[in-house]
Formats: sequence, C-alpha cells, structure tokens
Amino acid sequence: MTKIFLLFAPQINNFMQTVDDFNFKDEKVLIRVDFNVPLNENLEITDNSRMTAAIPTIMKVIGDGGSVVLMSHLGRPKNGPEPKFSLISLVKELEKLTSVKVHFASDCISEEAIGMADSLNNGEILLLENLRFYKEEKEGAIGFANELAELGSFYINDAFGTAHRAHASTAVIAANFKGKKCFGYIMAREIANAEKVIGDPQKPLTAIVGGAKVSDKTLIVKNLLKVADNILIGGGMAYTFYKAQGGVIGNSLCEDDRLELCKEILEEAKVKGVNIYLPEDSISASAFSNDADQKVEQSNAISDGYMGLDIGPKAQEVYKNVLLGSKTILWNGPMGVFEMSSYESGTKEIAMAVAEATGKGAFSLIGGGDSAAAINKFNLGDQVSYISTGGGALLEYFEGKELPGIKAIND
Repeated sequence: MTKIFLLFAPQINNFMQTVDDFNFKDEKVLIRVDFNVPLNENLEITDNSRMTAAIPTIMKVIGDGGSVVLMSHLGRPKNGPEPKFSLISLVKELEKLTSVKVHFASDCISEEAIGMADSLNNGEILLLENLRFYKEEKEGAIGFANELAELGSFYINDAFGTAHRAHASTAVIAANFKGKKCFGYIMAREIANAEKVIGDPQKPLTAIVGGAKVSDKTLIVKNLLKVADNILIGGGMAYTFYKAQGGVIGNSLCEDDRLELCKEILEEAKVKGVNIYLPEDSISASAFSNDADQKVEQSNAISDGYMGLDIGPKAQEVYKNVLLGSKTILWNGPMGVFEMSSYESGTKEIAMAVAEATGKGAFSLIGGGDSAAAINKFNLGDQVSYISTGGGALLEYFEGKELPGIKAIND
C-alpha cells in the first residue's frame, strides 16, 4: 500500500483505509482515542471537544453491530495510578455523547479488563483505565501492546494527537491486527486536510509561522519553501531573522546559534521565488509584562532595554493583505504574546484575516496548539476550514517526518 506519510504526494489520502472501508458487525473493536481532556479541581470536564470529535468513529462501529473497547491516556501521571488522572471521570460524559451504557475497567490490562471485554455485547462500550498508569505505554513495550491487543478483534487508531509518538497503543499494537486495522475519522480527516496544504494546494499558498524559536520551526519552514508562495513570520522568532540581517533588536528573543540558519532560509527563499515576510514594525515593551512601558518601533531597530512582544500595525496590514489574496492558508504559531491583552492585537488581526479569507473561498488549516487556542479565544473557530487536534503531530507531519502511528496502520 502507498505510504500516506510520504510528503507532497497529490491525492495521497485516497490510499488510506478508514472505518468506511469495513463493516464491524460482531467485531470487538479496540479504538485508540485521544481523551486527554482538561479537568477542573472537581474532576469535571471543562472542554469535551476531543471526546466529541471521536464520537462518529465510535458510533460507526456501534451502528454496524459491533462493540467498542476504548483506550486513551489522560494527563501526565508519573508513578502509576493517580485518582486525578483516572478516566472514570469521563464515563458520564461519554454516555451522554453516545447514548450508550459505558462500562469501565479500573485497569487496562488486568484480568478484570479481559473479562469485561470478553463479555461485552454488540452495541456496548468499554472504557479502559488510563494507559499511562503503565510506564510501558510510553516506552512502546511489545509485551504491554500484546496484552492490550487481547482485548479486541480489530484495531482503529483515531488519536492523531499522539500519532507522532511510538507508544505501545499507537504504534506497536497494530502489528497484532494484520488486515484488521484502519484509521478512524479524526485521523483520516487530519491527514486529508494536511494534504490539502502540502499535497496539491490551490495557489497562492500562504503559511503563517510564529512562535518563540526558529529552532522549533526550522524543518517546517524548510519544507514549506517547497510549496508555499508566501511565508509570514511572527512571534519571537522574527527577531532572530532580523539580527541575522544586522538589525538591532534590544532585549527581544534571539537564538544566536541560529543566525546563519536564518540567512540560509532567506537565501533559499529567494532562489525558490518564495516571499518571506518579516514584521516591519513591532509593539515593544520594557519588560515581559502586560503593564510595562510600550511603544511601536521598527522591528530592526528595537530600543535598548525593550523587547518585541507583538507585530505592529503596519505589519498587521501587510499580512492581512497577503492573506486576503491567498487561496490556501496554513497557520502555525501566534504573532506575539497573545495571552496578554497588551500584545494580542497582532494575533487577533491575523485570526480575523484568516477568517475573512476563508469566507471568500480560501482553505484554511489551523495547526493546533497556540494557533487553535488563539482562533478559539477570538471566537472564530467556526469561520475557518479546519482546526487540527494534534499540534505536535501535525507539525512533524509538515516537517516530513514519518509518524509512527500512521506507519503502523499502513504496514
């Protein structure tokens, strides 16, 4: 089968085997979901979107006449079971979302779990306890994966957010299900939307790349140079680019060991005919504080003792115009410290421009993490084409890396 992780292969998503390719009647289907949802101090779910996203895959199996065994991680338990990270807190919400009785196994590989899975009737759901209560999950232990595999007759991976990790439940377990494994709807949707950007995008393609460090985004920028028409740089990483060109950046973030790399990227962009935009001006501040003294300055001439914390009004206008002339948009990383109200305007203006461009027919992919948080903060989530559920996984996909969770299904 053609590998769907091969970058820049048009229509590559046509080769994915998804839940739509199978009938699950009488199958006991082990589904790896991403139920790593936020909980408050009373262990109440404050955002159920990850659970909601998985419901179509679960109900496809139930609708076909099969049963479902769900496995997930929650939080970062360090030394075995911790009550605050127990998936039992999710049972009521899952029953509400599916209208199906949900059984809960207090251990994911115990005799109890095996017995409950064996006795599961078609149309029923079993939720296993937190996978990461076992260190073997993150270690990718074969024995642990094999024990999990005993709980089902078919395997579905629908946890894109963990697809870049070679964990037992996402990469190792699939070897036990030759011919009886596939992607769930979330995984298929994530890959298909990513391919709209890097596979065969409508032109012009504009990528917005922000965040603090050049080092975090080096590979994605280099790969985007192969397909993008425009790359808009924002966030702290912009000042490393400016210093590389001889600019004065005050106390702004800078990675001195990446200056030559920035020069190389700018030169490669010229050779390839890709327009790289750096913010002409910045909102600078005397301290990393909402209440610090602030002013608008040229980004290559930041005052001594000041640091750039957001793109300025001129940059916002330039970036907006580029976005409104685009047919495909990828956004990965904020333009500034948008968590502070004094430095949110750049990120907010970009979010509004992406939404406006989408309304005019552009395809927009929001690359998870801070970008997703920003688009939701400004209540524009329903005005963009797609918001990724997996920031780290999507980033590595765009970097051209082989994602273990994807490879395992295709092998």
